[in-house]
Amino acid sequence: MTITHHFTTTIPVNLAGYRLDKALAELLPDYSRTRLQQWIREGQVLINHTPWQSAKAKLKGGEHLHLTALLHPEVAWQAQPLALNLLYEDEEVLVVNKPAGLVVHPGAGNPENTLVNALLHHAPKLVNLPRAGIIHRLDKDTSGILVVAHSLKAHTFMTAQLQARAFTREYQAIATGLLVAGGTIEAPLGRHPTHRTKMAVVAAGRPAITHYRIIHRYRAHTHLRVQLETGRTHQIRVHFAYKHHPLLGDPVYGGRLYFPPTSQPNFIQCLQNWQRQALHAEKLGFQHPSNGQWMEWIAPLPEDMQLLLTALAQDQHEHKPM
Repeated sequence: MTITHHFTTTIPVNLAGYRLDKALAELLPDYSRTRLQQWIREGQVLINHTPWQSAKAKLKGGEHLHLTALLHPEVAWQAQPLALNLLYEDEEVLVVNKPAGLVVHPGAGNPENTLVNALLHHAPKLVNLPRAGIIHRLDKDTSGILVVAHSLKAHTFMTAQLQARAFTREYQAIATGLLVAGGTIEAPLGRHPTHRTKMAVVAAGRPAITHYRIIHRYRAHTHLRVQLETGRTHQIRVHFAYKHHPLLGDPVYGGRLYFPPTSQPNFIQCLQNWQRQALHAEKLGFQHPSNGQWMEWIAPLPEDMQLLLTALAQDQHEHKPM
Protein backbone atom coordinates (compact mmCIF):
# COMPACT_ATOMS: atom_id res chain seq x y z
CA MET A 1 0.00 0.00 0.00
CA THR A 2 1.54 3.30 -1.16
CA ILE A 3 0.37 6.58 0.37
CA THR A 4 0.73 9.82 -1.63
CA HIS A 5 1.04 13.32 -0.14
CA HIS A 6 1.14 16.51 -2.25
CA PHE A 7 2.69 19.78 -1.08
CA THR A 8 2.71 23.02 -3.12
CA THR A 9 4.11 26.42 -2.13
CA THR A 10 6.26 29.34 -3.22
CA ILE A 11 9.82 29.42 -1.90
CA PRO A 12 9.97 32.34 0.57
CA VAL A 13 12.52 35.02 -0.24
CA ASN A 14 14.17 34.51 3.16
CA LEU A 15 15.29 31.08 1.92
CA ALA A 16 17.20 32.56 -1.04
CA GLY A 17 20.62 30.97 -1.25
CA TYR A 18 19.54 27.83 0.65
CA ARG A 19 20.30 24.38 -0.67
CA LEU A 20 17.17 22.60 -1.85
CA ASP A 21 17.28 19.95 0.88
CA LYS A 22 17.83 22.55 3.62
CA ALA A 23 14.97 24.70 2.32
CA LEU A 24 12.68 21.65 2.26
CA ALA A 25 13.69 20.85 5.83
CA GLU A 26 12.62 24.37 6.83
CA LEU A 27 9.32 24.13 4.96
CA LEU A 28 8.53 20.52 5.89
CA PRO A 29 9.87 19.92 9.41
CA ASP A 30 7.66 16.84 9.78
CA TYR A 31 9.96 14.89 7.46
CA SER A 32 13.57 13.91 8.09
CA ARG A 33 16.39 15.37 5.98
CA THR A 34 17.23 11.84 4.78
CA ARG A 35 13.71 11.27 3.49
CA LEU A 36 13.59 14.67 1.78
CA GLN A 37 16.90 13.95 0.03
CA GLN A 38 15.51 10.61 -1.13
CA TRP A 39 12.48 12.33 -2.68
CA ILE A 40 14.77 14.83 -4.42
CA ARG A 41 16.86 12.01 -5.92
CA GLU A 42 13.71 10.22 -7.10
CA GLY A 43 12.52 13.30 -8.99
CA GLN A 44 9.54 13.91 -6.74
CA VAL A 45 10.46 17.56 -6.13
CA LEU A 46 9.53 20.00 -8.91
CA ILE A 47 10.90 23.54 -8.98
CA ASN A 48 9.02 25.70 -11.51
CA HIS A 49 7.50 22.46 -12.82
CA THR A 50 10.91 20.87 -13.49
CA PRO A 51 12.40 18.02 -11.40
CA TRP A 52 15.44 19.08 -9.37
CA GLN A 53 17.39 15.98 -8.42
CA SER A 54 20.32 17.64 -6.70
CA ALA A 55 19.94 18.28 -2.98
CA LYS A 56 22.78 20.84 -3.19
CA ALA A 57 21.09 23.00 -5.83
CA LYS A 58 20.71 26.61 -4.61
CA LEU A 59 17.39 28.47 -4.59
CA LYS A 60 16.83 32.15 -5.46
CA GLY A 61 13.51 32.58 -3.66
CA GLY A 62 10.11 32.96 -5.31
CA GLU A 63 10.25 29.61 -7.15
CA HIS A 64 7.16 27.43 -7.40
CA LEU A 65 7.64 24.20 -5.45
CA HIS A 66 5.62 21.01 -5.79
CA LEU A 67 6.44 17.84 -3.85
CA THR A 68 4.79 14.51 -4.56
CA ALA A 69 5.69 12.42 -1.52
CA LEU A 70 5.25 8.72 -2.17
CA LEU A 71 5.36 6.67 1.01
CA HIS A 72 6.20 3.13 -0.03
CA PRO A 73 5.98 0.12 2.28
CA GLU A 74 9.17 0.15 4.34
CA VAL A 75 8.84 -3.27 5.91
CA ALA A 76 8.12 -6.68 4.41
CA TRP A 77 6.95 -8.25 7.64
CA GLN A 78 3.60 -9.99 7.86
CA ALA A 79 0.59 -9.00 9.95
CA GLN A 80 -0.62 -11.50 12.54
CA PRO A 81 -3.69 -11.37 14.81
CA LEU A 82 -1.77 -11.41 18.11
CA ALA A 83 -2.84 -9.93 21.43
CA LEU A 84 -1.76 -6.35 22.20
CA ASN A 85 -1.94 -4.68 25.61
CA LEU A 86 -2.68 -1.12 24.49
CA LEU A 87 -2.36 1.63 27.08
CA TYR A 88 -3.24 4.49 24.70
CA GLU A 89 -3.95 5.16 21.04
CA ASP A 90 -4.87 8.14 18.86
CA GLU A 91 -4.18 9.21 15.27
CA GLU A 92 -0.52 9.98 15.99
CA VAL A 93 0.76 7.57 18.64
CA LEU A 94 0.17 4.16 20.15
CA VAL A 95 1.50 3.14 23.58
CA VAL A 96 1.81 -0.56 24.35
CA ASN A 97 2.75 -2.61 27.41
CA LYS A 98 5.00 -5.40 26.13
CA PRO A 99 5.14 -8.68 28.07
CA ALA A 100 8.44 -10.39 28.79
CA GLY A 101 9.32 -13.01 26.19
CA LEU A 102 7.91 -11.08 23.23
CA VAL A 103 10.43 -10.11 20.54
CA VAL A 104 9.89 -6.58 19.20
CA HIS A 105 11.08 -6.88 15.58
CA PRO A 106 11.12 -9.91 13.29
CA GLY A 107 14.60 -11.11 12.45
CA ALA A 108 16.72 -14.15 11.79
CA GLY A 109 15.10 -16.98 13.71
CA ASN A 110 12.06 -14.85 14.63
CA PRO A 111 10.13 -14.05 11.42
CA GLU A 112 6.75 -14.05 13.16
CA ASN A 113 4.92 -13.87 16.49
CA THR A 114 6.62 -10.55 17.32
CA LEU A 115 5.26 -7.22 18.48
CA VAL A 116 5.63 -5.81 14.97
CA ASN A 117 3.55 -8.63 13.48
CA ALA A 118 0.80 -7.78 15.98
CA LEU A 119 1.05 -4.04 15.27
CA LEU A 120 0.76 -4.52 11.51
CA HIS A 121 -2.46 -6.46 12.02
CA HIS A 122 -3.83 -3.82 14.37
CA ALA A 123 -2.80 -0.85 12.17
CA PRO A 124 -1.86 -1.91 8.60
CA LYS A 125 -0.69 1.62 7.64
CA LEU A 126 2.36 1.11 9.87
CA VAL A 127 3.88 -0.81 6.95
CA ASN A 128 4.74 2.60 5.45
CA LEU A 129 6.78 3.76 8.44
CA PRO A 130 10.41 2.94 9.28
CA ARG A 131 10.56 -0.10 11.58
CA ALA A 132 6.73 -0.15 11.56
CA GLY A 133 6.66 3.06 13.58
CA ILE A 134 8.50 1.79 16.65
CA ILE A 135 10.48 4.65 18.17
CA HIS A 136 12.54 2.69 20.70
CA ARG A 137 12.84 -0.99 21.50
CA LEU A 138 12.90 -3.25 24.52
CA ASP A 139 14.85 -6.49 24.76
CA LYS A 140 12.85 -9.68 24.33
CA ASP A 141 12.88 -10.51 28.04
CA THR A 142 12.34 -6.95 29.31
CA SER A 143 8.71 -6.12 30.02
CA GLY A 144 7.03 -2.73 29.93
CA ILE A 145 6.10 0.36 27.95
CA LEU A 146 7.14 1.45 24.49
CA VAL A 147 5.67 3.93 22.00
CA VAL A 148 4.83 3.52 18.33
CA ALA A 149 4.27 6.37 15.86
CA HIS A 150 1.06 6.18 13.85
CA SER A 151 2.19 8.70 11.21
CA LEU A 152 5.37 9.85 9.51
CA LYS A 153 4.95 13.26 11.14
CA ALA A 154 4.81 11.66 14.58
CA HIS A 155 7.75 9.37 13.77
CA THR A 156 9.97 12.31 12.77
CA PHE A 157 8.94 14.42 15.77
CA MET A 158 9.36 11.66 18.34
CA THR A 159 12.65 10.38 16.92
CA ALA A 160 13.99 13.92 17.32
CA GLN A 161 12.69 13.99 20.92
CA LEU A 162 14.43 10.72 21.65
CA GLN A 163 17.72 11.94 20.17
CA ALA A 164 17.41 15.14 22.23
CA ARG A 165 16.97 13.02 25.39
CA ALA A 166 13.55 14.59 25.94
CA PHE A 167 11.78 11.29 26.74
CA THR A 168 11.26 10.19 30.34
CA ARG A 169 12.02 6.47 30.68
CA GLU A 170 12.02 4.85 34.10
CA TYR A 171 12.52 1.18 34.93
CA GLN A 172 12.37 -1.09 37.92
CA ALA A 173 15.20 -3.56 38.23
CA ILE A 174 16.60 -6.10 40.69
CA ALA A 175 20.38 -6.15 40.85
CA THR A 176 22.64 -8.77 42.37
CA GLY A 177 24.47 -7.59 45.49
CA LEU A 178 23.90 -4.69 47.86
CA LEU A 179 24.25 -1.19 46.49
CA VAL A 180 25.00 1.37 49.18
CA ALA A 181 23.21 4.38 47.68
CA GLY A 182 21.71 5.74 44.50
CA GLY A 183 23.90 7.35 41.88
CA THR A 184 24.77 7.72 38.22
CA ILE A 185 26.68 5.40 35.93
CA GLU A 186 28.37 7.23 33.07
CA ALA A 187 30.35 4.88 30.84
CA PRO A 188 30.48 4.71 27.01
CA LEU A 189 28.96 1.65 25.34
CA GLY A 190 29.82 -0.16 22.13
CA ARG A 191 30.12 -3.63 20.67
CA HIS A 192 32.14 -6.08 22.74
CA PRO A 193 35.61 -6.31 21.15
CA THR A 194 35.52 -10.11 20.88
CA HIS A 195 31.87 -11.16 21.44
CA ARG A 196 30.14 -9.17 18.72
CA THR A 197 26.60 -10.09 19.83
CA LYS A 198 27.23 -8.43 23.20
CA MET A 199 27.65 -4.83 24.27
CA ALA A 200 30.36 -3.59 26.61
CA VAL A 201 31.86 -0.51 28.19
CA VAL A 202 34.53 0.56 25.68
CA ALA A 203 36.55 3.75 25.48
CA ALA A 204 35.49 4.46 21.89
CA GLY A 205 31.82 3.73 22.57
CA ARG A 206 28.86 6.10 22.45
CA PRO A 207 28.09 8.17 25.57
CA ALA A 208 25.72 6.38 27.96
CA ILE A 209 24.28 7.70 31.23
CA THR A 210 22.12 5.75 33.70
CA HIS A 211 20.67 7.22 36.90
CA TYR A 212 19.40 4.99 39.71
CA ARG A 213 18.05 5.08 43.23
CA ILE A 214 17.37 2.35 45.76
CA ILE A 215 13.84 1.17 46.49
CA HIS A 216 14.82 -1.64 48.91
CA ARG A 217 17.82 -3.75 49.88
CA TYR A 218 17.31 -7.46 50.52
CA ARG A 219 19.90 -9.91 51.88
CA ALA A 220 21.87 -10.16 48.67
CA HIS A 221 19.91 -8.18 46.08
CA THR A 222 18.83 -4.57 45.57
CA HIS A 223 15.52 -3.39 44.15
CA LEU A 224 16.17 -0.26 42.05
CA ARG A 225 14.39 2.47 40.16
CA VAL A 226 16.44 3.36 37.07
CA GLN A 227 16.16 6.35 34.76
CA LEU A 228 17.77 6.47 31.34
CA GLU A 229 19.34 9.68 30.13
CA THR A 230 20.58 7.93 26.98
CA GLY A 231 19.18 4.79 25.40
CA ARG A 232 21.95 2.52 24.13
CA THR A 233 21.46 -1.15 23.37
CA HIS A 234 21.41 -3.19 26.61
CA GLN A 235 22.41 -0.03 28.49
CA ILE A 236 20.98 -0.83 31.94
CA ARG A 237 22.10 -4.44 31.80
CA VAL A 238 25.67 -3.61 30.75
CA HIS A 239 26.07 -0.68 33.11
CA PHE A 240 25.12 -2.66 36.21
CA ALA A 241 27.24 -5.62 35.13
CA TYR A 242 30.13 -3.17 34.68
CA LYS A 243 29.60 -2.05 38.29
CA HIS A 244 29.67 -5.72 39.40
CA HIS A 245 25.95 -5.68 40.19
CA PRO A 246 24.41 -7.48 37.20
CA LEU A 247 20.66 -7.77 36.98
CA LEU A 248 19.24 -10.88 38.57
CA GLY A 249 18.63 -13.57 35.95
CA ASP A 250 20.39 -11.80 33.08
CA PRO A 251 21.31 -14.65 30.70
CA VAL A 252 24.00 -12.63 28.90
CA TYR A 253 25.60 -10.33 31.47
CA GLY A 254 24.47 -11.88 34.74
CA GLY A 255 27.27 -14.26 35.59
CA ARG A 256 26.94 -16.93 38.23
CA LEU A 257 23.73 -17.13 40.27
CA TYR A 258 24.31 -16.21 43.92
CA PHE A 259 22.36 -17.55 46.91
CA PRO A 260 22.52 -15.81 50.30
CA PRO A 261 23.87 -17.99 53.15
CA THR A 262 21.42 -20.50 54.69
CA SER A 263 18.83 -19.92 51.97
CA GLN A 264 15.81 -22.19 52.15
CA PRO A 265 15.32 -24.75 49.35
CA ASN A 266 12.14 -23.08 48.11
CA PHE A 267 13.94 -19.73 47.80
CA ILE A 268 16.88 -21.35 45.98
CA GLN A 269 14.40 -22.97 43.62
CA CYS A 270 12.70 -19.59 43.03
CA LEU A 271 15.98 -17.96 42.00
CA GLN A 272 16.94 -20.91 39.81
CA ASN A 273 13.57 -20.73 38.05
CA TRP A 274 13.97 -17.04 37.26
CA GLN A 275 15.11 -17.12 33.64
CA ARG A 276 15.11 -13.49 32.46
CA GLN A 277 16.72 -10.21 33.42
CA ALA A 278 14.72 -8.63 36.25
CA LEU A 279 13.94 -5.46 34.34
CA HIS A 280 10.64 -3.69 33.67
CA ALA A 281 10.05 -0.44 31.73
CA GLU A 282 7.65 1.09 34.21
CA LYS A 283 7.18 4.70 33.07
CA LEU A 284 7.27 6.54 29.76
CA GLY A 285 6.72 10.25 29.12
CA PHE A 286 7.02 12.47 26.06
CA GLN A 287 5.53 15.48 24.29
CA HIS A 288 2.60 14.62 22.04
CA PRO A 289 3.62 15.25 18.41
CA SER A 290 0.41 17.12 17.55
CA ASN A 291 -0.06 19.57 20.41
CA GLY A 292 3.16 19.40 22.42
CA GLN A 293 1.27 18.32 25.55
CA TRP A 294 3.32 16.28 28.00
CA MET A 295 1.90 12.76 28.45
CA GLU A 296 2.97 9.94 30.78
CA TRP A 297 2.04 6.31 31.33
CA ILE A 298 2.87 3.82 34.08
CA ALA A 299 2.75 0.04 33.69
CA PRO A 300 2.65 -1.84 37.03
CA LEU A 301 5.17 -4.58 37.63
CA PRO A 302 4.20 -7.83 35.91
CA GLU A 303 3.14 -10.72 38.11
CA ASP A 304 6.42 -12.62 37.76
CA MET A 305 8.47 -9.72 39.15
CA GLN A 306 5.96 -9.17 41.94
CA LEU A 307 6.31 -12.82 42.94
CA LEU A 308 10.10 -12.54 42.79
CA LEU A 309 10.07 -9.51 45.11
CA THR A 310 7.73 -11.37 47.46
CA ALA A 311 10.21 -14.26 47.61
CA LEU A 312 13.11 -11.89 48.30
CA ALA A 313 11.12 -10.21 51.07
CA GLN A 314 10.17 -13.57 52.60
CA ASP A 315 13.82 -14.69 52.61
CA GLN A 316 14.82 -11.45 54.29
CA HIS A 317 12.08 -11.83 56.90
CA GLU A 318 13.08 -15.43 57.66
CA HIS A 319 16.67 -14.32 58.36
CA LYS A 320 15.82 -11.24 60.37
CA PRO A 321 17.82 -11.11 63.62
CA MET A 322 15.74 -12.10 66.63
